Amino acid sequence: MKKRVLCLLVEGFEEIETVTPVDLLRRAGAEVILAAMKEGMHVTGRSGIVVKADARLDEFDVHGFDALLIPGGPAVKALRADGRPATLAKTFAVDGKLVASICAGPLVLHDAGLLTGKRYTAHDSTYEELTQALAHDRVVEDGNLITSRGAGTALDFGLALVKYLFGTEEAEKVAKAVMA
Repeated sequence: MKKRVLCLLVEGFEEIETVTPVDLLRRAGAEVILAAMKEGMHVTGRSGIVVKADARLDEFDVHGFDALLIPGGPAVKALRADGRPATLAKTFAVDGKLVASICAGPLVLHDAGLLTGKRYTAHDSTYEELTQALAHDRVVEDGNLITSRGAGTALDFGLALVKYLFGTEEAEKVAKAVMA
């Protein structure tokens, strides 16, 4: 059965942190749905790159997914204000599904109460609020939670997601294909 990943998109998302893991997951065979949080299917990232979403978040049942991917960037402020991403993250975590977030995205996991007692990392701009973030780790895995620091760690992050969902052999195959 194909692994399904739900990736949230809102204006101001960090393009590298979105496209890199989505690309690697799709190379591994995952079905990744880019879900727009607001009306409209075209979402503009922080650097002005426009990405066409596959669907709007409210168009489908989120229970059919194996993982939730929350990119970072300035969009995290809107994700936090919306509230649905924190609720989704909590639901995925309680169901034992993978919850992955990068850059400032772990702030959403903090809002969901998922970071207490967990090892995690995030962008250094979040350290005032995320006081237990592991500042020197590129990617941190703790159970079904995977976090990463930012755009510069997006490849490592994406490969960690592939490894979690598909195993070490597939992650190594994808890494070799992209010469990582």
